[in-house]
Amino acid sequence: MGKSSIIQALLALRQSNDRGFLSKRGLVLKGDLVDLGVASEVLYQFAEVEEVQLGLDFINDQSFSWIFAYEINQDGKQVSYKDSDFVPFAEEQPERSTSNTTPLEEIGFFAQNLKYLSTERTVQNTYGRSDFEVKQHRNLGKNGEYTAHYLAEFGISEEVPKALHFKEGLPAHLLSQVAAWMSEISPGTNVKAEKIPGVDSVRLGYEFDTKNGKTKEVSPLNVGYGLTYVLPIIVAILIAKPGDILIIENPESHVHPKGQSAIGRLIAMAANYGVQLFIETHSDHIINGIRVAVKKGIPAEKVKLIFLSHGNFNDELYSNISLPILDQDGRIDYWPPNFFDEWDNNLMELL
Repeated sequence: MGKSSIIQALLALRQSNDRGFLSKRGLVLKGDLVDLGVASEVLYQFAEVEEVQLGLDFINDQSFSWIFAYEINQDGKQVSYKDSDFVPFAEEQPERSTSNTTPLEEIGFFAQNLKYLSTERTVQNTYGRSDFEVKQHRNLGKNGEYTAHYLAEFGISEEVPKALHFKEGLPAHLLSQVAAWMSEISPGTNVKAEKIPGVDSVRLGYEFDTKNGKTKEVSPLNVGYGLTYVLPIIVAILIAKPGDILIIENPESHVHPKGQSAIGRLIAMAANYGVQLFIETHSDHIINGIRVAVKKGIPAEKVKLIFLSHGNFNDELYSNISLPILDQDGRIDYWPPNFFDEWDNNLMELL
């Protein structure tokens, strides 16, 4: 529908800037954040001109726009980049507003700490270690592959801010808060992460509270996949700082509806704390969790909804964009067709 394309555009711009290309040379399609293949795969099938234009508008009236071309003139010759994972600037670029006095590198989206969790999260018994990612960058990896290492390293020593606590009265350290939020998905869940001596890996396991104490440790492969799928998301949000940017795809994967609602509540709390989150979801439970959090006090202006659907005109596909508005009572002013309405549709059929 276009959701992934928006996220891919943001990630491509960010990784191009991180590598020093966006201000001088062009767009990097393959990097640490995203791999879009080669240039010909990115171009819109029905494009009249073989160019891609990306733009960003910020609330401080700063705006940026770039045009990337698939063929450019170099030293009097036409050079094609259709099969390249790099797309250079077109010869002509949009004029930028004279109000753009801040260097690109100082704009929040390019300057702030950004973490990305893709939908391709993995479930296994042991996970790799990376002191560079975990200790130096406080990063979980785009597939959440360093979450176990992060918990083994900082689970007890790092404290979660009160604004993100599951409820009052619980210990503030990361492992305790992770366990509290995870228990909304599977009651009584405790997370265990230990570095394996002499081996470059970390063991991840779960224990569960019972009336007579805790169960023995259970491997991720022997519990519901939803636990391990959602673990990096909860950890990423709990360790985020005001000003950080989180981009998360499909946080609802393999998670029970009650747990999805809890994730929505945590997302809203993090936004209120000052973290900017881009969430791609198909879950009405995530949305409803956010709506309930707003009704309970999270400012409605902290939440923006973007709904994308396919349009078709003269046999050309395009994306329709709708912007439903959430009020302080958690109500949505306009429900576009197919906007989380399948439950009602099925209910009407049953009635």
